[in-house]
Amino acid sequence: MKRDLKLLARRNVSLAKVKWFNELGRHHIQALRFLSESYGFAVSLGDLLLLEGTWYVTHAGLLRLAARNRCRGIQVQQVRGLCDPVAGRWVFKAFVYKSPSAMAFVGYGDADPSNCSTLVHGAEMRVAETRAVNRALRKAYGIGLCSVEELGCLSRPSQSPSVPVNRNQRHNGNGSTNGQPRLRDQLCLLIREYNLDPNLVKAYAADFCGTQTLSGASRELVESFISHLSASAKENRDTLVCKLNSYAQPQEAKS
Repeated sequence: MKRDLKLLARRNVSLAKVKWFNELGRHHIQALRFLSESYGFAVSLGDLLLLEGTWYVTHAGLLRLAARNRCRGIQVQQVRGLCDPVAGRWVFKAFVYKSPSAMAFVGYGDADPSNCSTLVHGAEMRVAETRAVNRALRKAYGIGLCSVEELGCLSRPSQSPSVPVNRNQRHNGNGSTNGQPRLRDQLCLLIREYNLDPNLVKAYAADFCGTQTLSGASRELVESFISHLSASAKENRDTLVCKLNSYAQPQEAKS
């Protein structure tokens, strides 16, 4: 087992050097080796992400960790007194049972339009549930890393244990079939990194992909747009912002 974890750590470091070569430092590599050997996280499966120089664990990575350790169960309940469906505010309480006789580890998660990305507005209930599960799992297994889903800009409606998977989601531009970070999250990271307007980016993306909405574009088109947006932002952010601002005008006023 120890030999397998050391091999996993080497593979993780090799992949991390390819994925994050611009921001990967020696301390990042040391932390990655520790996380790999201690918890069995795999970069290739999207268990860990390096965002703005900090390691984050993902919901998928935490669930796989729980499965490897034969977690007895996860229970989630709504904290009704703190919820306001009209305002889109939801609070959940999650219980993680590591064994039949052990006491539960408890975690709370909240979500509302003010602490969620505009890309997931309308899905705050699922975001709050996922955050609660993540916090409970992190407590149960001693994970000191924050989870990606707890970050406001990068949050998304992840498939938590009690939320069924939408079959159509596997085939559109926002989905993922192999545990890798969703294209939606990659796009949100660019928005945050270059301080772009999310609504204007979505409008630009739909125009670029030739669809009415971004969700109607194929995965290949979304990948192409993300590459284009990243290159444009790196080359000349001011020019990109001017381009985005053109999408703030009414449709009939655009040339």
